[in-house]
Amino acid sequence: MFTGIVEEIGTVKKIVRGQKAYLEIQADKIFSDIHIGDSIAVNGVCLTVTSFSGKVFTADVMNETFSRSSLGSLKTGSHVNLERAMSANGRFGGHIVSGHIDGTGKIANIKKDGNAVWYKISAGENIIKYTVEKGSIAIDGISLTVARVEKDNFSVSIIPHTSEETILSEKKLGDTVNLENDIIGKYVERFLNFNKTGKSNITRDFLAEYGF
Repeated sequence: MFTGIVEEIGTVKKIVRGQKAYLEIQADKIFSDIHIGDSIAVNGVCLTVTSFSGKVFTADVMNETFSRSSLGSLKTGSHVNLERAMSANGRFGGHIVSGHIDGTGKIANIKKDGNAVWYKISAGENIIKYTVEKGSIAIDGISLTVARVEKDNFSVSIIPHTSEETILSEKKLGDTVNLENDIIGKYVERFLNFNKTGKSNITRDFLAEYGF
């Protein structure tokens, strides 16, 4: 589990695609506590450390992950957001992030607003239906607050610290970003709609009986 608080920006040193697909990423801070088998979110995608040497770690990446996330557009020298899995004694600074992205979106607009920057992200219905104004969403592994939601897009406003500590400031119009909705909403929908008939258990009478 992650929190969406990016620890540092890493640099892709090598990309191998095909039968044996993996990434080699150079970093610094995360090497203060890293082990083979650890989970690290790379642009929001949970990857497993398979080896490391010096300040470079290797993580296997399935071709499916390359094709269904923004990792497929990485090149040697690309910068990536990095976050180690949350430790049990750590502060929960962001929100619950699993590292299993729900899909991708594209940057539709970037607009300065004083010391902040607005990003409008176009996304499909599978993303928008779980996106709530003032709720949380992870963009390339960054825990952010949704400021506005429309039919096919949503917007976030970024403070200077976030711009400086993540790769979001490097993004341009049309760039693809990884998106992970708040997992709580997905679980609530599943629980409300799951029974043997496939219909929701929640009715007006049920809500009235329990004081809603």
